[in-house]
Amino acid sequence: MAQSTKRFTISLPTDVAERIDAVCDEEGTSRSAFVCAAVGRHLRDRVWDELFRYGEERARDLGIGPEDVERLVEEYRQEVASSEQ
Repeated sequence: MAQSTKRFTISLPTDVAERIDAVCDEEGTSRSAFVCAAVGRHLRDRVWDELFRYGEERARDLGIGPEDVERLVEEYRQEVASSEQ
């Protein structure tokens, strides 16, 4: 089944548009495919950013600092290993 699309018109600074065109020429892709891939990466990055922010907030709420991570990972690994036996 074909994916539906929605057309957007955007304005970019000339130097940015020229750089995009150069990359598209090098990669043999269209502007549309380039922008679609870039937007997709940005949207995925936002999901990861939200996840990291959540993790940082939870760690702060639980009083966990960077110095605790190695110990907690090791404790978790030992817990999993003992539950598999």
